[in-house]
Amino acid sequence: MCNTMTDFIYLSEQDMITAGVKDMSGCIEAMEEMFKLMKAGDYRMGGENGNSHGVMMTFPESSPFPNMPTDGPDRRFMAMPAYLGGIFDMAGVKWYGSNVENKKKGLPRSILMLTLNDKDTGAPLAYMSANVLSAYRTGAVPGVGVKYFAKEDTKTVGVVGPGVMSKTAFAAIMAVRPAVKTVKIKGRGEKSVHNFIEHLRKEYPQIENFKIVDSVENAVRGSDVICICTSSPTGDPADYPYVKEEWIEKGAIFLCPAAARFDDDFILNRARCVADNIHLYESWAEEFAYPAYNVVPIPAVHCMDLIYEGKMKKDQVDDLGDMLVGKVPVHRKKDEIIIYSIGGMPVEDVAWGTICYRNALEKGIGTKLNLWETPELA
Repeated sequence: MCNTMTDFIYLSEQDMITAGVKDMSGCIEAMEEMFKLMKAGDYRMGGENGNSHGVMMTFPESSPFPNMPTDGPDRRFMAMPAYLGGIFDMAGVKWYGSNVENKKKGLPRSILMLTLNDKDTGAPLAYMSANVLSAYRTGAVPGVGVKYFAKEDTKTVGVVGPGVMSKTAFAAIMAVRPAVKTVKIKGRGEKSVHNFIEHLRKEYPQIENFKIVDSVENAVRGSDVICICTSSPTGDPADYPYVKEEWIEKGAIFLCPAAARFDDDFILNRARCVADNIHLYESWAEEFAYPAYNVVPIPAVHCMDLIYEGKMKKDQVDDLGDMLVGKVPVHRKKDEIIIYSIGGMPVEDVAWGTICYRNALEKGIGTKLNLWETPELA
């Protein structure tokens, strides 16, 4: 007789921290392995092409139904499913709701949960808090780029947008380039800038200089690594943070998990454009009407628009995985400037979530819950 007993574990945010979700070095390693598996094709995401970022549900500008929410900044729900093979061999889905008004209630803008499922039966294995998980995997992906592309003697980092995303991206930078001595910060408000500096002073006492700057230009000039993590309104690229070529140091790398804008001549003729997964950007180009950059403000999306216009060739955008498996050189020329686009993918959540889940099982962390002993409707 078959054993139909089905249990799963619930992991709170504190459980996830105890299980090691803040281990940035481990997270970077997991992301590297994930990219190699993706290059081999041992993964799936949503959509017909298997590379969709996820399925988004938004609300109308107005509604005749009094209980229905209406559109607003970051007002959405989203499901992000994925399967990742190799050492992970796991299916899962990240689900979240987002509303900027949450901040007035002392809550994060987005509240995220990750479910991991048995790849064969679909039965739940774990249901876990995913805010910290998502933040760390978001930071680790830039960290992989810094590990391979940034100058070995990186000393100065520029930060445009000192929020949560920049904190975890900076943790990844320090994990792979620990000799950083100077940080330049451009923020919108004094409070966010000083909170960011206090966080860095506490976590990285070896940093010697903190410079508050008043422009993107001053954050970029003299910096070896520049992290652009602002939340910008979409629709008009003129509103995106703009970087002029003459401000940039030779050999610098730009980490772009959010809106950023560069001159087309620079993108087409002198910059090296790198994507975390080129197929993700192709998927966005399919899902959104041209120009997709007006909707998704990440530089590689603009590259897709330039390809659509016939101004850029597909092989002018390198895929990070090709470097990790040795298909293309890490550096194509000396002192090249890297624009590294980071789109965020559910395979990242499944990868790091699986590691944390297995750590929790090994350490006896979490609350075991029963789905059923015998299913009512089998």
